Amino acid sequence: MRNLLLLAIGLLAFPKADAQIIKVNPTSAACALYERMDIDVELKGEWVNPYRQEEARLDMVVTTPDGKNSVVPAFFVKGESGKTSHWAVRYTPQSIGQHTYLLRYTQPGMESVSQSYKLNVKEGTGHGILHTADNWTLRYDDGTPFRGIGENICWESRASDDSKYFKTLHEQHDRFNYPAMLPKFAEYGGNFTRIWMCSWNFPIDKKDHFNNTRYEVCDGPINPSAVKRLDETVELCEKLGIKIMLCIGAGEARTNGEFFISEEAKAAHRNRLRYIVARWGYSEAIAMWEFFNEIDNIQYRDRNNPIPAKDIVDWHAHMARYIKSIDAYKHIVTTSISHRDLEGLNSIADMDINQKHIYNNTSVIPKTIKDYVRKFGKPYIIGEFGYEWDWSKNFDDFADGMDMDFRRGLWYGLFSPTPVTPMSWWWEYFDNRNMQRFFRAPAMINNEMIESGNGSFVPCEASADNGQAFAVKCGKKTYVYLFNDSKLAMKKVQVEASGTLHELDIERVVWKKGRKCEGTISTSVKPNAEKVFVIEP
Repeated sequence: MRNLLLLAIGLLAFPKADAQIIKVNPTSAACALYERMDIDVELKGEWVNPYRQEEARLDMVVTTPDGKNSVVPAFFVKGESGKTSHWAVRYTPQSIGQHTYLLRYTQPGMESVSQSYKLNVKEGTGHGILHTADNWTLRYDDGTPFRGIGENICWESRASDDSKYFKTLHEQHDRFNYPAMLPKFAEYGGNFTRIWMCSWNFPIDKKDHFNNTRYEVCDGPINPSAVKRLDETVELCEKLGIKIMLCIGAGEARTNGEFFISEEAKAAHRNRLRYIVARWGYSEAIAMWEFFNEIDNIQYRDRNNPIPAKDIVDWHAHMARYIKSIDAYKHIVTTSISHRDLEGLNSIADMDINQKHIYNNTSVIPKTIKDYVRKFGKPYIIGEFGYEWDWSKNFDDFADGMDMDFRRGLWYGLFSPTPVTPMSWWWEYFDNRNMQRFFRAPAMINNEMIESGNGSFVPCEASADNGQAFAVKCGKKTYVYLFNDSKLAMKKVQVEASGTLHELDIERVVWKKGRKCEGTISTSVKPNAEKVFVIEP
């Protein structure tokens, strides 16, 4: 009787039809290092929702030339349960030589494994995926150093914008779309941006009501028009050399207290992360996964009943560990706060970079970065900054202050221990004022710094008679940034580099401007002005 009972339970647990991989169609049997290779897989399986890995999961299992194994998740493309369906793998090899791989499909109680295939990987021209290196830089897989010249371009124009004074500006679809904004950003030297996935921008799991004319109504759990748009944007960033901090958010889930503790909610979010990693994790344009924008504001959405910090921190620890377990390329993981720290959030082992947002207080950026780096021993990023955060105000009333903050935030970042310069907000407003041209000089100096020191940055002591002075040594050159926020002209500057005290005569320095080095004679650094120059041996 006991054996019959076990047999009955087993029959109930297993599907009636056998799951099977029918055909594996790679685009090629050879590709270049760090170059995407696609595989279309035809299979037959049974599910209710193929986007739930508990019901249906396809993985590419790769053995690299050094004998190590890695698992790359695949994603569902089309098809029906019980019939032939199509799934896709996007794979970017990270080593030269012969790779061996197979496909493994799993559903409850059953598994199907394909035959083994070979992929020959040759030398390429790419650099790979970015990873943390130190507080100042990131490094590609091949060791090439990188620093980001960044700006928030978080979304494209909305159908209806809520700005009191700039509604008409923000709703200009022909100007504020990624194919228009990103090439312009790159033209002036920008190489790092922050992009949101939300209800009006890349709403991959939203069916309707987008406040955006770019997306189409759908019935399924994944919106084809949204994933297509994100595909196009990632590929555009690849061509332009722009790196993305992709703010994933929570999708259509409600981010109340239950979201962070419910096992069902966590399982749903893991499935969402799996789809995102499977579809876009291959790309060198993806620099960072950012879990949330300003998680402290979500915590205090109900001021009278804030979500316990421990629940949010534990959730981040769990999801950071999970996303690293499924991401074969080990992208950088981060999240952000507005201004309130959550105890323990900055110390999560699997969170690679910490970040916060600073408004109305740009002058504290250098000290804030140094303090957080010193306290938590991790790279720190100012993910948003600006002269003003309140969109109910007319920025034109203090436009000069907005512009000055835009410029000095970039320079503060370049001379602070952060791998990405502070990223300004209000991209439509600054675009309308032609402020992108001010990326050019920091981008030029950034490239020269990296080349001079091969990614090595050594901070130096610097002081000025009036205003602020910052200095950093890269190789044999010492770079100096002066910002005069006083009412008097700056004339005297001291810089200590490699144990030598340099008394700088500003009247005779050769300073950098734009794309070239000019022998301009500056009698002083006037109030609300700035200079960058180089001390060479």
